[in-house]
Amino acid sequence: MIDTDTDTDTPGVTMDVAVLGMGRMGRAIAGRLVRGGHRVAVWNRTPGKAASLVSAGAWEAPGAADAATNAAVVITMLSDDDAVRDVAFGALLPAIGDRTTYVDCSTVSPELSAELAAAFPGHFLAMPVVGSPAAVEGGTAVLLSGGDAAVAKRIGPVVASLSDTVRRYDTAQMAIAAKLATNMLLLSEVVALAESFAVGRSGGLRDDQLRSLLRSSPVVPAGLQNRFEDVLTGTQEGWWATALGAKDAGLALDVARKAGIELPAAGAVRQRYEEAASEGLRGADIAAVTQLYHATR
Repeated sequence: MIDTDTDTDTPGVTMDVAVLGMGRMGRAIAGRLVRGGHRVAVWNRTPGKAASLVSAGAWEAPGAADAATNAAVVITMLSDDDAVRDVAFGALLPAIGDRTTYVDCSTVSPELSAELAAAFPGHFLAMPVVGSPAAVEGGTAVLLSGGDAAVAKRIGPVVASLSDTVRRYDTAQMAIAAKLATNMLLLSEVVALAESFAVGRSGGLRDDQLRSLLRSSPVVPAGLQNRFEDVLTGTQEGWWATALGAKDAGLALDVARKAGIELPAAGAVRQRYEEAASEGLRGADIAAVTQLYHATR
């Protein structure tokens, strides 16, 4: 089930929130909540990444359990299944009380989300985020909320502070599937754009001509327009690393395979990001996959 306008009816209420994971997305979430008036504790495995948040009013906890102990809402935004499992079944399981809601915003496997829902019955939501850190900071990201509607309602003030656009799903696994479907599309589009540029260059077109031809073309969707210049120029800055792109493509492939469906194009896309990661671009944005098409120029 999908509801695009839910659980945001109490925007003025202040809550105690812990945000665990201070990558760019985690910092964006925490910063948005601080600006929304919430009392925010932050934690990262490697200290020192939350200085700007502390200056803005957040509290940096020495450990994940310390951050979660007095929180009404605990949010994890971590890199992969292993990182989430380590924190959730380590520090959080004994620390989360009866009045605490645990929200995982990470992109993980549906199987792990099901484990978390079983481990934290009546207290867990999957809520992966569609959008960049800048979109989170601006309140325009889309939240994919999966789990019990009553649990989702309890965190209405937090959701209201993060975004006006929420899509509700009956289970955590469905929310994760929605995130993986979205990610797979963008990952494929970035590779397709890089290959389009490669075709044009191979035929003698200059970059300014490619820009003029495709920058505002209706065949380039809005989400891809955000990375157009980065793919054209090979910029390696950004927020979604090639290694994480390969990970997400692998998760999408696993979901389809378990349903008896093969995705050959998705397999090729994952391989491109794996190659980019192995060739020194592991921490670069997914747009850097375009570097793979410059070797023979």
